[in-house]
Amino acid sequence: MKSKTGVLLINLGTPDSPSVSHVRSYLSQFLNDPRVIDIPAIARLLLVNLIIVPFRAPKSAKVYKELWTEEGSPLLTISNNVAKLLDTELGEDYDVHLAMRYKNPNIVDVLEQMRLKNYNKIVVLPMFPQYASASTGSAYELVMDVVKKWWIIPEIRFVGQYFDNPDFIDAILDRASKYNIEDYDHVLFSYHGLPDRHVDKVYNDGLCSDRDCEHELTEENKYCYKATCYATTRLIAEKLNLPEDRYTVCFQSRLDKNWLTPFSDKVVEEWGKKGAKKLLVFSPAFTADCLETIIEIGDEYQEIFEEHGGEKVQLVESLNEHPLWIKCLKDLVLNKS
Repeated sequence: MKSKTGVLLINLGTPDSPSVSHVRSYLSQFLNDPRVIDIPAIARLLLVNLIIVPFRAPKSAKVYKELWTEEGSPLLTISNNVAKLLDTELGEDYDVHLAMRYKNPNIVDVLEQMRLKNYNKIVVLPMFPQYASASTGSAYELVMDVVKKWWIIPEIRFVGQYFDNPDFIDAILDRASKYNIEDYDHVLFSYHGLPDRHVDKVYNDGLCSDRDCEHELTEENKYCYKATCYATTRLIAEKLNLPEDRYTVCFQSRLDKNWLTPFSDKVVEEWGKKGAKKLLVFSPAFTADCLETIIEIGDEYQEIFEEHGGEKVQLVESLNEHPLWIKCLKDLVLNKS
């Protein structure tokens, strides 16, 4: 009898529909995660459920309605396609299952399906190239919480961050190849933001700001999200022969001022005021196009840029179903990277 390996591919999540009730449910699950809003439980409970979710859900639902397609959520559609392509590439010795950290298909139910398959081995592969406790760490924690209750626990391997994987970098470069960078006044590398305290917690002593995370990756800061975002950017910029003064690393989707800076929307505004007409924006933390890329960068930043004199904010599409991205994932499962 030949045993199969189960692969659990994990993305962040999406509401089940753009309705206010489904968006409210999604935000509630997401923001009540102590790895996302890392404050005392009672304070988080009050903040999220009495202030943030009630006020934010109706506004977010309107945005999700703009994002939604006939197939549903782009993030879920793309992630499903990636799972199917990866399953085909890995062959008959592997079964690929897709789960979302928040909402559906949910990790608990998918892991139960995998338990019943009695796999010889399970590979857990988050679709987050740079480690953050609020994404990769949270997904790992939930998987471990579920699996620790199983009577039979198979061999399990967690795939770590792969921000510098050559196929990952080359896939981004290929996505960008249809744009002539010389046609753009400036290039932005926009990553999802995090509270400053999240990266500060990486260090046993001192703060992230005490280190030179913008310019070097060391044994000490290798799990610092800020440091790995800058490292990803340097690898892409080097391949594009892009000097430092031609690009800016920035962070989007902040909740308050105490998040990683510079803020992407402010950088877009500043370049508009400087007289720039065209900006090219990479989003290397997002491997599937979603609200943050399609709406926030593609629509909202376009409006900000135009308001301040600019003409075009061009998003470099996420990896989505790119063949090199599928190859990257395959090699990570096979432990070839």
